[in-house]
Amino acid sequence: MRGGRAASADSNERRASAARAGGARALEAGETKALVVAKLDRLSRSMLDFAGLMAMAHEQNWALVALDCAVDTSTPAGEAMAHVLATFGQFERRLIGQRTKEALAAKKAAGIRLGRPPTVPATVVRRMQRQRARGETLRAIAESLNRDQVATAQGGKRWYAATVRHVLIRTS
Repeated sequence: MRGGRAASADSNERRASAARAGGARALEAGETKALVVAKLDRLSRSMLDFAGLMAMAHEQNWALVALDCAVDTSTPAGEAMAHVLATFGQFERRLIGQRTKEALAAKKAAGIRLGRPPTVPATVVRRMQRQRARGETLRAIAESLNRDQVATAQGGKRWYAATVRHVLIRTS
């Protein structure tokens, strides 16, 4: 792009969100002529978001330049190509979501436990079960664990009734 600065929306993790926000402010203020992205699919995988971004670019008179596919939206052909690529980006995102959902359902149907493995010691679980069997409330159980300074599953110091309930449901 000639003249002006180019704002960067690089997907590099080292860039702080403040820098990205600064680039967005520069675009909105008309201080830049282009938003340069390393990969178009990292900018947006939602057609709605992408269309909004393209409308903003048109209204504010700046271009989107994607380095991975040589797309420059300052030209009609580049704008059309960007829309086609964004459409396939959204399609890919939906396919990934569908395959992930199906794979998780298959694992669950096969009886494979999903998620973080249980980390509450068996002795603590048995204690909760005994207290509950005696008719103690979830709050009373949590308070007794806190009083006895029993560490939580993740090493925390405070038990809550909701956490006790979750452990009891999961282990019953």
